Amino acid sequence: MNIQIGDVGHIIQLAIAPVFLLSGVCTNLVVLTNRLGRIIDRTRVLEDKLDGTYNDTYMAELDTLYDRTHLINVSISLSTICGFLICLVIAMLFTGDTLNVTIDKYIAGLFVLTMLALIGSFAYLLKEIFIAAKSQRSRRHVRIQS
Repeated sequence: MNIQIGDVGHIIQLAIAPVFLLSGVCTNLVVLTNRLGRIIDRTRVLEDKLDGTYNDTYMAELDTLYDRTHLINVSISLSTICGFLICLVIAMLFTGDTLNVTIDKYIAGLFVLTMLALIGSFAYLLKEIFIAAKSQRSRRHVRIQS
């Protein structure tokens, strides 16, 4: 196994696109964790306000927040899986090129799985955003009617 400088340069060129995708997935993870943090903060405020008493409005909002937490957690999990698969794709690109092993079908398959995980993550994020917007609108209507 005799690796030349040009070969390493070629391998790095192959890995550039997945690395950019990985940075985008990391940015998505930052957005998701920030949303989760805000949901958790709001949940704590409402739970403190309840403090042993029962309030229909707060309970309904808490149920919505719990649903949103679940959706964001699934989205975070899918984004993390996506990032892991991207790392595997990069490792396989290096391995295949340095060892002269034909694993292009495996790399393509992993990349498809990567995209499916990313699509799933965005779908759950979008669902959470819709629920948040609906919840915001319903809280606004409650304030206007009061």
